[in-house]
Amino acid sequence: MSLPATRPAAASGSAGLHTLLQGTHLWRGHELAAVAVPSVPTGHTALDALLPGGGWPRAALTELLCARPGVGELSLLMPALARLAREENRWIVLVGPPYLPYAPAFALAGVDLARLVVVNPRQSDDALWAMEQALGSGACSAVAGWPNRVSERALRRLQLAAENGRAAGFHYTSGAATSSSLAALRLQVEPADTGLRLRLLKVRGGGMGTTLTLAA
Repeated sequence: MSLPATRPAAASGSAGLHTLLQGTHLWRGHELAAVAVPSVPTGHTALDALLPGGGWPRAALTELLCARPGVGELSLLMPALARLAREENRWIVLVGPPYLPYAPAFALAGVDLARLVVVNPRQSDDALWAMEQALGSGACSAVAGWPNRVSERALRRLQLAAENGRAAGFHYTSGAATSSSLAALRLQVEPADTGLRLRLLKVRGGGMGTTLTLAA
């Protein structure tokens, strides 16, 4: 009795491996990861080149670390918010911003004020609840929040809500960066002489640790 040939099985296994490597749920560390939901261009070409999908992730949470509020961190999102505000029947939600949003600046950036909602919760827990509800509702294209305290469990809930609602979630924190985070993308934001200095603390691809300066 002759033994069955093994070469076709090996070829089949190779094809299966190739299919796996092309999937959006697997990435190799030196490459930008593929994205299941199209990203939103940031409006900054140099930053887009470093991010999977060429922009801010949707159906995911982005953590933006600032030494203090008021360094222009919200202006970083303006081009993307203007694009997202044009999506039919979807909203842009700001939860607990440290300063009163200046409506003329949003309008000048192209954000449709009729699609903008500002929530001012009394407590940090209320802010997290509002962010989770907005992210998971399916009615919001983007949600940005400034909660005072965020636990690992809370971050996990926000990430899951963003996935369910297919929204772009942005979580602002202040102080030094922790060693890890459940957010899909983490950036440190600092003021610079000519605009904002960004450092990529976590990104699926080869850009981790990269520093760049964006003009104001």
